[in-house]
Amino acid sequence: MKRLKSLVLLATTVATLGLVTGCSGNGNSESGSTKVETKIVSSVKGDVEIPTNPKRIVDISGSSEELAILGHVPVATANVDSYETDKVPSYVSDKLGKSKVVGHSMMDTMDIEAILAAEPDLIIMAPRQEKIYDQLKDIAPVVMLEDQSNDWEAKLKDVAKLFGQEEEAQKWLDAYYAKAEKIGAEIKEANGDKTYLTVLASSGQFMVFTEGGIGTVLKQDMKLPQPVNMPKQDSITLPTVTMEGLTEIDADHIIVIGTESDKADLEASTVWPQIRAVKEGNVTILDASPYFSQAYNPIGRELLLQNIKDEVVK
Repeated sequence: MKRLKSLVLLATTVATLGLVTGCSGNGNSESGSTKVETKIVSSVKGDVEIPTNPKRIVDISGSSEELAILGHVPVATANVDSYETDKVPSYVSDKLGKSKVVGHSMMDTMDIEAILAAEPDLIIMAPRQEKIYDQLKDIAPVVMLEDQSNDWEAKLKDVAKLFGQEEEAQKWLDAYYAKAEKIGAEIKEANGDKTYLTVLASSGQFMVFTEGGIGTVLKQDMKLPQPVNMPKQDSITLPTVTMEGLTEIDADHIIVIGTESDKADLEASTVWPQIRAVKEGNVTILDASPYFSQAYNPIGRELLLQNIKDEVVK
């Protein structure tokens, strides 16, 4: 009996040691490899070796919506609300709400300790954060994407290229543009050929979305006409006009994005009620959060289509 017990104990010990050895084996084990598959991708900093199928992505470049569309929800993000920078925008909280906020994607530095704690196997960053590049390289492979902050479509394609998902990204884009044109046609059918002006109210002045943000959703995607007197936009910076400048632009419908303070300024103004679109009741006022930055990102942009129709078709 004692000999039988000894044999059982010995067998158990051997089995346990075998299990431990199997779990800690290197990638050359015949029973299964734990070696992570990698590939080489191009970046602003040159070629980088990254995991073929990363599981824990930290994105500080502002590309988290693009990642989510392609099925790569980051564990940490810097895609934040422009007015509530400690949280992701409300319209995308269902997709990014569990991602740890580690900074603001338009800033040049991040919470390095929080990034380290996220245990990433891939970090995606932008050139504006170059001063922390070497620190991040010590944590995980880093891909620095080109700055496409004013070209949302190019940004989606750049992210898709990292994962070999160009066709998937193009399919999403095709569906988006078809939906945008359809809703734009519905707006024109309901309202006629009205012109539309989109502005950000700011301390009594207005930043005009001539060639950026929500303005391009209406002009380029939905094919809605702009007024002929639009101020020119030569860079990413939005042109600014006064209240009187709005009168000169003379849009049929004005969409204003503003904070509660900005809205109060409009109500107190004696010039605002004299603008033709205001007189005729063709004004839409949207909250600064989240609408200001929403059109610069793909999920937000798609959601805007129906939102705009609901607001301008009465």
